[in-house]
Amino acid sequence: MLTLTTNDQNSTQIYAQNSLGAMAVKVPGATAVFRYFKLDFCCGGKQSLEMACAEKGLNPATILEALHALDRTQQLPAEPTASELIEHILARYHAVHRQQLPELIRMARRVEAVHREHPQVPQGLATHLESMQVELLVHMAKEEAILFPLLHSGGHPMAGHPIDMMRHEHISHGAQLERLAELTCQHQAPDGACNTWQALYAGTQSLSEDLIEHIHLENNCLFSGFESSNASPSPIAANPKVTI
Repeated sequence: MLTLTTNDQNSTQIYAQNSLGAMAVKVPGATAVFRYFKLDFCCGGKQSLEMACAEKGLNPATILEALHALDRTQQLPAEPTASELIEHILARYHAVHRQQLPELIRMARRVEAVHREHPQVPQGLATHLESMQVELLVHMAKEEAILFPLLHSGGHPMAGHPIDMMRHEHISHGAQLERLAELTCQHQAPDGACNTWQALYAGTQSLSEDLIEHIHLENNCLFSGFESSNASPSPIAANPKVTI
């Protein structure tokens, strides 16, 4: 269940009484839902979802259903097979990155334009996110078209080269994440930042955490199992410290 976390570490379910602004900041992907339904989470962010829906003639249950559909909590078996791990990576990370980046780019463009006179405006953030998107889309497409089918089938002598290539590209992704942290002041919005700015940085932090976990699962759990031999191990042990 998606939750909103308060400052005292207590969590509550998302209710129609929660404010649009709070949900935009706390729930990754909520801003795209609000834009789709034309709900103002920025200037009108203090309104509750219930009040905003009443003004627009919308059913709050419809928006709540869309928000709960964003829940990204997915658990792997304690010792997943290679195929189970690949399917998890595709659903939890590849699909999510494809959703995350267009919305982050849109918000970054808005923040850079609206707050261009602010001394802490993240100038160049949208361009950097666009570069990340291009590289990630190409990277994921190669995994989906070439590497993952080889691993799904139990491994192949030809898998070593694409694994090496993916590891090399992961290093580039890591450098991009470092630059992302620099541009966003470690994902910390300035005092008084609008809801869009806060949601943007919450989103860049979520992207960073997801991509780091994504790379970890591939490098340390999936790829390593096929580099030790030409055959698929049975099963691949996931790091017990990893929470997915």
